[in-house]
Amino acid sequence: MRLVTVTGEASGDLIAAEALRRLCTIIPQMELGGIGGDRLAALGMECWFRSDDLAVRGYAEAVSKLVHILAVRYWLLKYTTKWAPRAYLGVDAPDFNLDVEARIRQQGIRTVHLISPSIWAWRPERISKIKQAVDHMLCIFPFEPQVYAGTGVQASYVGHPIADMIPLEPDAQAARKALSISGHRAVVAVLPGSRMGELKHNGPEFFRAAAALARDCEVVIPAASAVIAQQIERHPEFRLAQQQGVRLLPQQGLDPISHQALAACDVALVASGTATLEAALFKRPMVIAYRVPALTYWMMRRRALIQDIGLPNILLGSRAVPELIQQQAQAPALAAAVRRWLDDAASISRVREQFAGLHQDLRLGAAQRIADILDSELAGAGRR
Repeated sequence: MRLVTVTGEASGDLIAAEALRRLCTIIPQMELGGIGGDRLAALGMECWFRSDDLAVRGYAEAVSKLVHILAVRYWLLKYTTKWAPRAYLGVDAPDFNLDVEARIRQQGIRTVHLISPSIWAWRPERISKIKQAVDHMLCIFPFEPQVYAGTGVQASYVGHPIADMIPLEPDAQAARKALSISGHRAVVAVLPGSRMGELKHNGPEFFRAAAALARDCEVVIPAASAVIAQQIERHPEFRLAQQQGVRLLPQQGLDPISHQALAACDVALVASGTATLEAALFKRPMVIAYRVPALTYWMMRRRALIQDIGLPNILLGSRAVPELIQQQAQAPALAAAVRRWLDDAASISRVREQFAGLHQDLRLGAAQRIADILDSELAGAGRR
């Protein structure tokens, strides 16, 4: 029995790995192939390409890598057709996966998509593409299945896989010991993004802010992969920050180094994306910041349905943590916003309580739910 899985970045690889490990326990003869990272490869998945091949952000970067992405799509479709799986699991990466899923579905292969595109936040027109491409949408937020009511797309809320991975009460002292952080000063984790494009646009201001904060804080920057670590080390602004005592934490093993950094820190400076939700699940106050090419920003704001971009703020329905976007995301403003948290114990206590409630809402045993749904989908596909 075969399943093709495609993840588009490190977070997708992390989210899918535990669910597919459980699926392989349910179906010992399961064969996995597709696009993945280290965690899926460790499961024995036959990785035709790496997740990094699809890791782009925004319209400008997607255009610059278009030829490469089209080549990956062409060969993925070729390999999938030859491999003849019973089902296809697309994990996030909607701009790539939805197109592939639409083509795969025409071959009679059942398509499942994990992590609903944020059609409730922007680009609502994608619902028409989803209807063509997806048989079963697996939603990680509780309000999302209602979005698909009446569309003909089966939608199931499974909870958020990362909410199950992160303990309800993180052990900051154990994390600091593991990372050789003294904790004699306030600890700040700086996460500028896990993609090359994010480092290009966020890196300069994030690293300058890190250097400013390092004057009286312990500042660490976790790197999602060896490739990202190399890019950070070559960045001139990081070298200046390093001279101020900022430490780069390279990824080691399969457990995300960002999780250790978030467990260890008092406050986080985080690029918008999955990492903001991870920081919330670790109950850490944060400053969310993001910079993209001007054209990308204009197109995103033009098609947005909501004002906030940070997942914690969106899920809580209020601006619980500050967001500094585009020209607002200058190093002095970023550093000042982090320091305001350090000087406001009452606000920290309040936001941690909000994040604890959010964690409970999202912690549903997602990996097992996903595995059970995939088992059912594969069995159903075999009976057709």
